[in-house]
Amino acid sequence: MSTPPLASGPQGPDALRPLLHTVLDALTTGATARGGPLPAGGPQHVARALRDQAGDLLPAHGDPNALHDLVHALAQGAADPADPLCTAHLHCPPLAVATAADLAASALNPSLDSWDQAPAASELEALLTRTLAHEIYDTPHSDALITTGGTESNQLALLLAREAHGGTQLVCAASAHHSLHRAAWLLGLPEPVVLPAPAGTLDPAALDNALTTLHGPLLVAATAGTTDAGLIDPLPDIADLCATHGARLHIDAAYGGGLLLSEQHRAKLRGLDRAHTITLDLHKLGWQPVAAGLLAVRDPADLTPLTHHADYLNAHDDTEAGLPDLLGRSLRTTRRPDALKIAVTLKTLGRDGLATLVDQVCAHAHHLADLITDHPGFELYDRPAISTVLFRPTGATDDTVAAIRRTLLDQGHAVLGRATLDGRRWLKATLLNPHTQPGDLATLLKLVEGHTPR
Repeated sequence: MSTPPLASGPQGPDALRPLLHTVLDALTTGATARGGPLPAGGPQHVARALRDQAGDLLPAHGDPNALHDLVHALAQGAADPADPLCTAHLHCPPLAVATAADLAASALNPSLDSWDQAPAASELEALLTRTLAHEIYDTPHSDALITTGGTESNQLALLLAREAHGGTQLVCAASAHHSLHRAAWLLGLPEPVVLPAPAGTLDPAALDNALTTLHGPLLVAATAGTTDAGLIDPLPDIADLCATHGARLHIDAAYGGGLLLSEQHRAKLRGLDRAHTITLDLHKLGWQPVAAGLLAVRDPADLTPLTHHADYLNAHDDTEAGLPDLLGRSLRTTRRPDALKIAVTLKTLGRDGLATLVDQVCAHAHHLADLITDHPGFELYDRPAISTVLFRPTGATDDTVAAIRRTLLDQGHAVLGRATLDGRRWLKATLLNPHTQPGDLATLLKLVEGHTPR
């Protein structure tokens, strides 16, 4: 058997071209075979189909059809976020231009742990992080790190808070993302103080009381775009309380941070720039392939604790000679150049193009809320704050709501999420597909209605 070709180097593009045709054909045929937003039959059926198609993953002799067969199997068994009836999670359909850029990143395979592995990529990352940090904070000295998403960003935010003030205790609402609690556990911080959030957001009065009675260094974590309902905490009030009580403020804007791109919606994030650290995820309301997270910091000195030395990566004489030191840009060593796809997207679409996408998905959410309000068979939780809509059949029990969702999943007809607020279970539609049409939203409701007991 001849030596298989490489993806980069002089022959790389020629080697990739026929493989790309194979992949695209398999994606097409796989999606056609699936015939909907996800495969029908439930977990056991999908597992059996995948195993049958995959066969032996380590055969004695190579299979020239492996690429086609496995991509086909993956596509046939996928939950496709580009299908307008796939609305369960903060799982966006990636833009074609971002995906194409990601291919280049995969082919060239730079690793951002030392400059000599990623000369241009390291500079592009520096340009991108400064651009986005200045967009968030509107200051010339803020900075940002590229992360794998909200979980890593939140962990870093708690780590920086701990290093700034040892023994920092997290204060957050019950609606805060679970990764904050796991980060506190992972970092050995005191047990978080969790404030009730009956309306789904952090209550300033409850926060004021907590900050008045608690002692020691405190980190308040607010949320701009909760996972359950897409709600935004009252950021200006929270920032005022943190300033009054001397508490550090982190804002998890993994979902809602994308509103910054829209003149129509960015006012919802007023007060965001008063946080010490901010989580942002562009593989949510940014249409990037996973992963595309950031942690923005108002004061770049906060990043000093991440400084680390490994002689084979950032020898002192190399840094003194002008080679950039990249180890302080992450807790990870090997890192993909995720900045490339983000930078390509920002530059290709510009502010107006990105704003259009944000405005479209928010408008879709309001249209769906209107359809629900006008339908006597449905109940709306509240008007959407971003692009998440919670609803349930009128008079249905919580068990019925859960059963409807699972039935649609098993049939492969629709992917809806679930959330519990106001003591009740709701169906959740998170609209992140700018290509969704009004008829798609009407179809979604018809599917739910068709499985609601009368």
